Amino acid sequence: MIDFKSKKGFICDMDGVIYQGNKLLPGVKEFVQWLQEEGKQYLFLTNNSGLTQRELRQKLLRMGLDVPEKNFYTSALATAKFLSRQSPGCSVYAVGEAGLLNALYDAGIIMNDVNPDYVVIGEARSYSLETLTKAVNLVLGGAKLIGANSDVSGPIENGIAPACRALVAPIEMATGKQAYFCGKPNPLMMRTGLRLLDCHSEDAVIIGDRMDTDIISGLESGIETVLVLSGISDRNTPSTFAYQPTMILDGVGDIVRIAADQTLVSPKKATGKE
Repeated sequence: MIDFKSKKGFICDMDGVIYQGNKLLPGVKEFVQWLQEEGKQYLFLTNNSGLTQRELRQKLLRMGLDVPEKNFYTSALATAKFLSRQSPGCSVYAVGEAGLLNALYDAGIIMNDVNPDYVVIGEARSYSLETLTKAVNLVLGGAKLIGANSDVSGPIENGIAPACRALVAPIEMATGKQAYFCGKPNPLMMRTGLRLLDCHSEDAVIIGDRMDTDIISGLESGIETVLVLSGISDRNTPSTFAYQPTMILDGVGDIVRIAADQTLVSPKKATGKE
């Protein structure tokens, strides 16, 4: 059992945890209200590279949630930060949406489809045989291959959609080159999340719907983990992995209920009474 009342920082995935497609998941409003009323530090840390912080804020506003832009951090921002530190002023051929492209521009990275230093792939509706062929030949020509995140798929309203890892895989197969992924479970992204929360790992909890990104991220960063079953995982999913989450819940709304129960029992623990 995690003592949610004592935790200072909450790192939450979004797809499959907060919403599915354009549908807010049950218990989310109550959870966000609890975070805000309790004065918790929280960060929506998403591997989806497609949307900017402003677009994520607007998306939640349309669903009835008011969350400041500073409370979002994406794999697109993590990718731009990684590249700007590895090779300041580098050039890239990027395949992705506004979230990725804006993050790269803001980091001072130059777009180049002739002889770039890097080929960068994120979630992209514009992905096609033409862009795939272009990316393959640029990598064969010496560009290094970067993926915004290693998610193979993600939940949508009526099923699942291929995610970044699935789009990178054909380039890896055609070139024999392996991509470097900047999003979860890369510990660089988790350390940035903790810094943004101004929180130590033992005072934080990470909430996600994926064992292979969210839960392993927390495990390898020393953060307690909650697997929610509102997204891509079910109760049998953890049994297929060598590691386990700290807790399994149906959704984030359960955290509010558990925290309320912990408030009721804490005075008894303090007095030593049953």
